[in-house]
Amino acid sequence: MEVHHNLGAQVGNHNTQHINLPPSPPVVWPVRVGVLPPVADRYQHREAETQLAEASAVVLSGLGGVGKSQLAARHAQAVWRDESVDLVVWIAAATRAAIVSGYADAASRVLRDVDPGIGRRAPEDAATALLTWLSSTSRRWLIVLDDLQDPVDLRGMWPQNPSGRVVVTTRRRDAVLARGDRRVIEVGVFTEAESLAYLISKLPSHDAEHLRVLAEDLGHLPLALAQAAAFIADKPLLTVAAYRDRLTDRRRTLSQVMPEEAELPDEHQATIAATWSLSIERADALRPEGLARPLLEIISLLDPAGVPVSVLTSAVVLAHLEVDADAVGDALGCLHRLSLVTLDPAQPERAVQAHALLQRAVRDTIEPERRTHLAHIAADALLLVWPPFETNSSLARALRSSAAVLHTGTAPALWEPQGHAVLFHAGKSMGKAGLLADAIDYFRDLGRQAEHHLGPDHRDSLHARHEVAFWGGRAGHHAEAVAEYERLVEDCARLLGRDHRDTLTIRNNLAARRAEAGDRTGAITEFERLLADRLQVLGPDHPETLAARLNLAGWRAEAGDRTAIAEFEQVLADHLRTVGPDHPQTFDVRHNLAGWRGRAGDHAKAAAEFGQLLADRRRVLGPDHPDTLITRYNLACWRAELGAVSAAITELRAVLADQLRVLGPDHPQVSVILAGIASWEARASSDLAEDGFEGEFGGADELGVATQGGRDDAGAADGAGHQ
Repeated sequence: MEVHHNLGAQVGNHNTQHINLPPSPPVVWPVRVGVLPPVADRYQHREAETQLAEASAVVLSGLGGVGKSQLAARHAQAVWRDESVDLVVWIAAATRAAIVSGYADAASRVLRDVDPGIGRRAPEDAATALLTWLSSTSRRWLIVLDDLQDPVDLRGMWPQNPSGRVVVTTRRRDAVLARGDRRVIEVGVFTEAESLAYLISKLPSHDAEHLRVLAEDLGHLPLALAQAAAFIADKPLLTVAAYRDRLTDRRRTLSQVMPEEAELPDEHQATIAATWSLSIERADALRPEGLARPLLEIISLLDPAGVPVSVLTSAVVLAHLEVDADAVGDALGCLHRLSLVTLDPAQPERAVQAHALLQRAVRDTIEPERRTHLAHIAADALLLVWPPFETNSSLARALRSSAAVLHTGTAPALWEPQGHAVLFHAGKSMGKAGLLADAIDYFRDLGRQAEHHLGPDHRDSLHARHEVAFWGGRAGHHAEAVAEYERLVEDCARLLGRDHRDTLTIRNNLAARRAEAGDRTGAITEFERLLADRLQVLGPDHPETLAARLNLAGWRAEAGDRTAIAEFEQVLADHLRTVGPDHPQTFDVRHNLAGWRGRAGDHAKAAAEFGQLLADRRRVLGPDHPDTLITRYNLACWRAELGAVSAAITELRAVLADQLRVLGPDHPQVSVILAGIASWEARASSDLAEDGFEGEFGGADELGVATQGGRDDAGAADGAGHQ
């Protein structure tokens, strides 16, 4: 037996000692056990505090660094001072042994009146005795179990009594923690107001707007805000703007822009980078073992706001991980359980989310050569799941955002050995979504990057210039587009040859832009030359030759040559023979032919052919494809020309609703539909014989210079409403 301070009388025969200790002092209530961590300097009140105070059993769950322990400490501190609460226990619950030891310590403090020998009992027995007492006593108590690492450590350790409360903080989200008699509170990052208030209080001499942007850069993560503020405060000459430059400099690791361990504020136990390392190790140890970390490495390269699960279960990712899709799903569950990612099935386009700083910390651990390899895997995965027809605008936005984050975070990985196709696909997606100005700016910047990494004569540099001209033309900047296409024709001819397919494609788009700029005669002449060259180089049945014939017929029709309809009919017959009835280009020919029949005066046949085309496009492309929707628009317009104006307006409104749902309000087709509705409503109200129908363009643009073995389909004709 251990004797403290030589208390007690010792008697014996030199071989046996008898120790007589004085009786333990009686329990003095209230009792406080453990050491509360200090509440952080400039603590910010949070909504979770109210939720925490309302429940008897609470689990505070969330990513490391969101402030779970601070919430618990703030709450415990208030209760600690409340003498009406008989027992408050704070236990660092990293292991089951620590929990048992904390319970045993509390038992020795509160049960000695009823069990004088409690201090000599084994810790497990003493802990059990405390739990029995907690479950039956009428005294008020609070138990805080901080930083629970594994829910299994609490098996059999949850006291239940209406007179008491339990608060657990943990990074875990395991289902076993959630029960009907417990409230799980997901603790997130600070709100913008909380972040700004904190930074202003810590860095009062700095500009508030700079602090607001810094909070955004740090993802409003409380731990990051505290450590960044300490880093800046320790460097009087460092401005917030200069710190942000360091933070966004990809050549620096996260640890290089945060305090060292000896400089950590508020008695933080670890740097922000080290905070998550244990969670990653634990997630990686869960079944399927060894998969969580490599999966998190790929997630760390993509948009923190969320990516579809399909990106992570794509064939290229599965091949890299050497697992199946079920294993990836299970590994995502492991990462979610450790709060390293958030899974949100309610947002399938952004189902897998991760904090940006966590991603940064993970990327910092990946060697540069391997990071380049992973960047290409992620880029390939994005392309694999990117739908050929973007009928889901939310998905398209998510994929574009991930492509941008991937490129920025791993640069110049996607320029090695040449520009990855996803760089160009993302920009085209902007244009197709109606974000024409964004697409133009994007490709201008991409062109500068291509010239820097690959040189001005590389095909990727030419490709970027082509996209600037193409989307500039779509935006109505015809003169600028014509000038750029003229330069591109010369450069492509010099570098690739005048008969190269890419050179011929540029010539096609140059002719189309000239026509749209008003030079239809010159455009028709150029289309005639282009057709002759494609016949010679590619042959009469090549899809691009057929496209040249379609474009020539269209612009002849625009110039007033009504005999061009016969050429449309022959081009359609050749498409049916060579590529088949369900090819998208065949549908484009049928679309143009039906439109020109209507403009030639055969409204009934135009309506009939658009009706047949609508059925086929629905069958092949689906009801929400943009081409299907614009076919519905044209069909309604021609039926209105036949007298069914009221029914046509109803259908146009239905088309508009579907356009807004599928493509969003900024898509160019939406403005066409709105104009059509306004025109037909005006005609219906005035009963004037105005022509409210916007007819087809015959000129077709061809997208894409070959890159990484892929190209966009050439020669897709612009249909009605696509202008």
